Amino acid sequence: MFRLDEQTQMVAGVVRQWCRSQLQPKIAALEAGTEQPFPLMKQMAKAFGLDAMIGASVKKRIERLRAGKDKDKDDDGGERLGGGGPMLMHVVVKELSRVSPGFAMGLGVSMGLVGGALVAKGTPEQIERWGLPVSTLQQIGSWCLTEPGAGSDAFGSMRTTARRDGSGYVLDGSKTFITNGPGADVFLVYAKSAEDGSVVTFIVERGTAGLTIGPPFKKMGMRDSPTSEVFFEGVKLGEEHVLGRGRANVRDSLGSERSGVPSMAWGIVERCFDASVEYVRERKQFGRAIGEFQAVQLKITDLFLKLRTIENVVYRLAWMQQNGVRDMPFVNASKAMCAQYAVDAAMTAIQIHGGYGYMEELGLEKLARDAKLLELGAGTTDINLLAAARELIGIA
Repeated sequence: MFRLDEQTQMVAGVVRQWCRSQLQPKIAALEAGTEQPFPLMKQMAKAFGLDAMIGASVKKRIERLRAGKDKDKDDDGGERLGGGGPMLMHVVVKELSRVSPGFAMGLGVSMGLVGGALVAKGTPEQIERWGLPVSTLQQIGSWCLTEPGAGSDAFGSMRTTARRDGSGYVLDGSKTFITNGPGADVFLVYAKSAEDGSVVTFIVERGTAGLTIGPPFKKMGMRDSPTSEVFFEGVKLGEEHVLGRGRANVRDSLGSERSGVPSMAWGIVERCFDASVEYVRERKQFGRAIGEFQAVQLKITDLFLKLRTIENVVYRLAWMQQNGVRDMPFVNASKAMCAQYAVDAAMTAIQIHGGYGYMEELGLEKLARDAKLLELGAGTTDINLLAAARELIGIA
């Protein structure tokens, strides 16, 4: 349980090497916006055979559904989106986040949130048309819930509406802070029914009449993950574009999103720990390595404990996913804790490195900027802690 198997360790090593050779050299251009991450995501999928591996798994699910077998797992117990179990994807996200949490986030939103929702909730026709290309990164997906006036109160303040129009719907409204918005091919959009106020999930394709994408936002961090507004003005959609109805669909996706944050925090904290240990062994002041000073030693131990704690959280999340265990208080509370640890660890690593940590070339200041979003996205720290407490106490 608390040890990576040989296959996962091998994948981790290969992904780390890919990050060094392919992702790291592009960070400056991705942060500046002169290059987009989407071609690199597709390149990565092909390099590691994700398109073939995940594609085969998705096609098997389509066959099962058409045969009347609605199962979440393959017959051999493998995960719906490829083999290797959930821990494998957590490790991939961790390795990407050591270099670029933003790249990891964009990949996770496309493959995990959007691709995962399409494959889990879609009809065979929807999975074939949209789920297969998105989950294999042939196309990029974007998840659209947050609105200008609807953040923590996503349901109560939602203003995007869908009204009946014959056998279809007309979608009007806007979404903001949308990851992958500038480059997405497929948008999962949550809207309120104008008739009964229920939440309806729609699949909207780029190029649909009435769909407009805003320019990328300028942000503190996660600059290598393009984010924008998305506008819907009289967007006409047929029934085949409806993925599901009810808030449960949104909550399932929020749970998946929050379960991915500890993996990103793991990568950030591991990189901060590794860099700091190396630095305190080599950096000398007052005639000796700074690692010999007790104040520095305390900081290293603090980083170490944060790293091991997050690792244990990720192992338990992977176990929960593998065994179909639902524990939303743990998901919400651990998301909040790991996000805080990532921010604290990045600042501690910068402090250990002094002026060098403040410089762009080491990449620690980028991790600090990127880590802050983990405390805001997928529900703020306070919202996640309150959600955990309310379910534990039994408050509706």
